[in-house]
Amino acid sequence: MAEMTIRRFGIFSVAKMQSLVMFVIGLIIGVIYGLIFMLFGAAISAFGARGEGPAVGGVPSIIVGIVMMIAIPIFYAIIGFIGGAIGALVYNLAAGMIGGIKFDLEGVGPQYAPPPPPQQWAANPYPAQ
Repeated sequence: MAEMTIRRFGIFSVAKMQSLVMFVIGLIIGVIYGLIFMLFGAAISAFGARGEGPAVGGVPSIIVGIVMMIAIPIFYAIIGFIGGAIGALVYNLAAGMIGGIKFDLEGVGPQYAPPPPPQQWAANPYPAQ
């Protein structure tokens, strides 16, 4: 077992990774909320007043639902980037004062055998004629 310590994180590296993770989470949440908003918005506007106008058929709720599907992942990614940068900065400051996080590593893969000895070439069994 090897004991290792994380002394510092690359701030930009953590921020990029956190931004990607939050984008994926925001994509899932954005699609769910966007679909719910479109379905319920269209259903509610179907019971509304009849007439000529933009509210007919729930068109505004569909547009808002699509905007939510696009804006929520982008917003989550921006917040994730800022949060990741702040988190890495705080960790680096704390690790500089009290040390980093210690953990043990243990190999789980197969043990590698040493390479075979070099090939011993025999004399040429077919001499030149």
